[in-house]
Amino acid sequence: MAVDAFIDDVKEITSLNDLKAFKEAVQANYTWLENSFTGKNADELVVARSNFTDELLCHAWKLLSLHTCSNLSLCAVGGYGRGQLQPYSDIDLLVLSKKVLSASQQETVSQFITFLWDIKLEIGQSVRTIKETIQLAKADITIATNLVEARLLCGCSDTFDALMKKAIGPRTWSSKLFFKAKLDEQINRHRKFDDTSYNLEPNIKENPGCLRDIQSIGWVAKKHFQEYDGTTLIGHGYFTKLEHAELIECRSELWQIRFALHIIAGRSENRLLFDYQPQVAERLGYGENKAAVEKLMKHLFRIVQRVSELNSMLLQRFSSDILGQSRKKLYCFNQDFCMQDGKLIPQHDNCFPSPISILNFLGLLAQNPEIKGLDGSCIRQLRNARRQFQSAYYHEYEDCREKFIELVSTPDFFDLGWDIMHLHGILRAYLPQWDNIVGMMQFDLFHAYTVDEHTHRLVKYVRRYYKEKEEFPRCSRIVHELDEPQILFIAAIFHDIAKGRGGDHSKLGAKDVFVFCEQHNISEKNTNMIAWLVENHLLMSVVAQRRDIYDPDVVKEFASEVKSQLHLELLYALTLADIRATNNNLWNDWKASLLRELYLLTKKALDNGLQCQNTLEERIVTHKSEAAIVLEQLEVNEEDYLPFWSRMNDNYFARFKPAQIAWHSQVITSRGHQLLEKDVIVAASNFTSRAGTELLIYCHDRPALFAQIASVLDSRNCSIHDAQIVVTSDGYVFDSMIILDENSERISTQPRADNIAKAVHQQLVKPGRSHSNKRRMSRQMRQLDVPTKVRFFDIQDGSTLIELEALDAPGLLAKIGHLFVDLNITLKMAKITTIGERAEDVFIISNADGETLTQEQKILLRKQLKIKLDQPEVNTAI
Repeated sequence: MAVDAFIDDVKEITSLNDLKAFKEAVQANYTWLENSFTGKNADELVVARSNFTDELLCHAWKLLSLHTCSNLSLCAVGGYGRGQLQPYSDIDLLVLSKKVLSASQQETVSQFITFLWDIKLEIGQSVRTIKETIQLAKADITIATNLVEARLLCGCSDTFDALMKKAIGPRTWSSKLFFKAKLDEQINRHRKFDDTSYNLEPNIKENPGCLRDIQSIGWVAKKHFQEYDGTTLIGHGYFTKLEHAELIECRSELWQIRFALHIIAGRSENRLLFDYQPQVAERLGYGENKAAVEKLMKHLFRIVQRVSELNSMLLQRFSSDILGQSRKKLYCFNQDFCMQDGKLIPQHDNCFPSPISILNFLGLLAQNPEIKGLDGSCIRQLRNARRQFQSAYYHEYEDCREKFIELVSTPDFFDLGWDIMHLHGILRAYLPQWDNIVGMMQFDLFHAYTVDEHTHRLVKYVRRYYKEKEEFPRCSRIVHELDEPQILFIAAIFHDIAKGRGGDHSKLGAKDVFVFCEQHNISEKNTNMIAWLVENHLLMSVVAQRRDIYDPDVVKEFASEVKSQLHLELLYALTLADIRATNNNLWNDWKASLLRELYLLTKKALDNGLQCQNTLEERIVTHKSEAAIVLEQLEVNEEDYLPFWSRMNDNYFARFKPAQIAWHSQVITSRGHQLLEKDVIVAASNFTSRAGTELLIYCHDRPALFAQIASVLDSRNCSIHDAQIVVTSDGYVFDSMIILDENSERISTQPRADNIAKAVHQQLVKPGRSHSNKRRMSRQMRQLDVPTKVRFFDIQDGSTLIELEALDAPGLLAKIGHLFVDLNITLKMAKITTIGERAEDVFIISNADGETLTQEQKILLRKQLKIKLDQPEVNTAI
C-alpha cells in the first residue's frame, strides 16, 4: 500500500467528529512505515510520512473552514519544515496571522490543535502574528532557525511570504550574527558530549558528527544564500560534487539508524541506548548477536568521523567568508604550508604526495605550537590523501617508521598532532592493530568511550603531566625525569590495543609490542619495559582497590612484581592516566589515596630491599608519635586515650594516618573508657581522609552490624568504598568506613555527614535486622549480564579472603552482610570497588572458631551468595 492510498483515505473523511477514522488513519500510517522499512529506504519513508502529515493537516484545516479566514496561514517549521519526518518526530507547526485573531478565530484554531492531539499526533505548535513571530525570532536563535526552514502548508500565501521576507532579512538576524550563534550553539552541544563522537550510547541527532552537524551546514547556507537546493554549496565552491554526495550518503545512513531506533522504541528516541542496540542492529540486517552490535556501532562511528570532517571544512569556510574578519599576514613554514589566523593552509594542491609527507606534516604541527588547527582546504587534502594511500599500512615503509618514532619521542607532538592523527584516521592508516579498535564498543558501564577514544584520552592525560605540573606533581616529576618519553607514550598507545581478539588483551598487547619494537628498531631494554607496562597496566589498580595494601605480604608481592623504582613510577603514571581516561566520573579522592599509598609503601619497600615488615614497623612508630602530638594539642590526656590504643593491634596503627588516629581517639575517649552493652558511638568526618568522608562506628560487637550500616548508607545513595573492621580481644568492634555520595565524591558538607551518622546510629540502636532497601536498579544495569563469581584464598593470619564479582545492585552489601550473620561468619575487612555495573569486592572473614573457612563452609557460602545475588530484582512499584 503506497502513501497515496493513506492520503486518499484521509480525504474521504468528511467530519472532524469522526475521530475514530482519523486515529485509524494515523495508526495505519505508523504500521505501514514500520512494515515498509527495509533498513535501506528511510530516505523515502521520511518524505512519505511528511507528505501524509501535510495532507492530513490541510484536510482538517479545511474541514474547520480555516481556509476561509483571510490572512491566516498554517506553516511547517523546524524539522517538519524540511519535509522530512522520522516515524515519531514532533510535528512543529506555526499558525500565522497578520493581526491578532478574533475570539471566534482563536476558538476555531484551538479546536484544530485539540483535534490534532486527540488523534495522537505529537505536535509542537505556536499561534502568532507576523510581528510577534519576528520579535521572538530576534530574541531566540532557535525560533529564528525554525523559520529558516519554514514552508507553507495551506492558507494565505501572502501572509507567509510577508513573514519570510522579514525572517530571512538582515534586520532579524544578519548572516554574520546567525552564523556566529549557530557556531556557538554547536560548540556548546559538542561540549555536552565531552567533545567526542565516540560515546558508547550516542545520540543520533545531537552527537558530534551526527544529524545536527549536517543540519547546521544547511541552516547557515540557507540563511546566507537565501536558498539551498543541495547544489548551492557546490556552485559557490564550498563543496565538490563528491563531497556533497558523501554528506548526503552519511545523512542517509544516519536516517536509517534513527528510523530503526524510533520503530524499536515506539517513540521519539534519539539515544542509541544499550537497550536498543541489539534490536536496531537486527532491524538493519547486521544480525542478532553481540558481534552484530559491534558491526553496527563501528559503521556508525566511521560515519560520524566523515560528517565531522565535512562539517569542520564547511564551517571554517563559512567563518572566513561570512564573518569577514581581518586576516593576519600569511606566515610560510616551507614550500608546502603556511599559517594564517592560527590555521595551517596548503600552498598548493598536492601537499600530501606520499604517506611520509603526512607524517612530516604532523611533525610540523609538533614543532610549531602556534598552529591551532587546520584550514578546510588542508582537511580536504588530508582526506583525499588518506583514501589514496590505502594499499598498505604506513608502518610498512621504513621512512614512515623512522618518522613515527621521532614523533612519539616528542611530547609536543601529543598536543594538536596527536588529535589530528586520531580524528582524521592517520593512526588507523599507520597501524593495523589500531585499525581494529577504531569504534570498538565496550559493553559495560565502566567505560564511557570506545576503545580507541579511551586510548586517545589516556595519551592526552599523559601529555598533561608535562604541562599541568600542579595537577599531579608526582607524575609530572616522573615524566620530566624520563630520558626517553616514548616508552610511556608507546605503552599508553598499546595498553588496550589487543581488545576484542579473545584472550587476555594485556598479554596479547605485550606480544604486539615486541613485534612493533622490532620493526621500529627500539632497544631491547626499552622493548622489555614497554611490554611489561602493557602486560601489567591493570596490576596497580587491581592491587590498590582489591587487596589490603597495609599487609606486608601484599606489598612485598607487588614490589616483587614491580622490580624497580622506574617500573613503579611508570606504572603509577600510566595507571592514573588510564583511570582518568576511562570515565569522567571514575577518578576520585578515594582512588587517588589508594594509589598514592600503594606507591609510597612500595617505594619504601624497594628502598629497604623488600623488608616490608620493617617498613610497616617504622610506619607504626611514626603514626603513634604524630597522633600523640595532635592529641596533646587537642588537650586529650594520655591516660584517656591509651586504654583505646591498647585494644588496637599494630595493623590499626599502620593503616590509619596520625590525623585519623587522633580523631578516633578523641571521639571514643570523649565517651569514657567503658561502654554499656547498648551504647553505640557513630561519628563522621570530612577532614580526616583525603579519600572521602570517614564514618566511625565503635561499640560492643554484635551480629549484622555491617549489614545494618550498609543498608542505611545505600538508602541515602551513599556507597562504602573501604571498610576496616577491628574486633578487640575484650569484645569491642571498631569500624572505619570511607563513604562517598552518588557522584563518587565526599559528602558535600559536614552537617550532611553528621546527619548520615545520626541515621546510622538510629538504625544501630534498634533491635532486629536492617530495613529493606527501596532503591531500584537503573535502566542500564538491567541490560547487562554480570554473573556472580566467588573466589576463596586462605591467608596467613588464619582468615579467608573472598574475591566477589557481582552486579552492583541496590542493597548488595546489606544482603552480603546478613548472609555472613546467617552463616555465623565474622567479617574483618572489606574493600568495596565499583567498576561501572560490576561490584568487585574483597572481604576478609573467619568462621565461628576464628579460623579459615573449611571446604564445606566455602561451598555453602558460594552457593548462598549466588542464590541471593543472581536472583532477579522484583519491582514492586505500582
